[in-house]
Amino acid sequence: MTKGILGRKIGMTQVFAENGDLIPVTVVEAAPNVVLQKKSVETDGYEALQLGFEDKREKLSNKPEKGHAAKANTAPKRFIREFRGVDLAEYEVGQEVKVDIFAEGDFVDVTGISKGKGFQGVIKRHGQSRGPMAHGSRYHRRPGSMGPIAPNRVFKSKNLPGRMGGEKVTVQNLQIVKVDKERNLLLIKGNVPGPRKGLVKIKSAVKAK
Repeated sequence: MTKGILGRKIGMTQVFAENGDLIPVTVVEAAPNVVLQKKSVETDGYEALQLGFEDKREKLSNKPEKGHAAKANTAPKRFIREFRGVDLAEYEVGQEVKVDIFAEGDFVDVTGISKGKGFQGVIKRHGQSRGPMAHGSRYHRRPGSMGPIAPNRVFKSKNLPGRMGGEKVTVQNLQIVKVDKERNLLLIKGNVPGPRKGLVKIKSAVKAK
């Protein structure tokens, strides 16, 4: 069954394995999440576990948020996300979900919002090649042909300049190198999407071997 937790990306560092290998890791701080709701087919049309992460200031919370959190005997949460495919029998509303649900060697999928790069051209945004920079070429970093004459328009999905980044991205099959229960830290091999202090959603790998 799926397991999941919400956390914040702290940054990257490196650790040494027992055999001396250097492993680049991303440090994720996953303070205890609170189970806010268990959604069922009868009441909601689908099954899911709703987790809340990081307390929100009372002043910033509206009445429905306060009432929803009160059912779980907790403060309103800043981030609320759902996890599907979870064994709901293992959880109770108000229960805390901690990093020790994962163990060293587990494979996880990590979802986050990628770093925003602003408005970029086709070379950076789509990896296209540039034209020659000399010999009278007047084609350097432009998008290229807009398509055939016949339709008198540019087809949808044509690779053009535009806003880049700031999208929901999932990196699959990352391995957990270390679980630090005292400090609520997960050390995940490789890189995960998003900037420092960005929210990340960690769940059991869908395609794990």
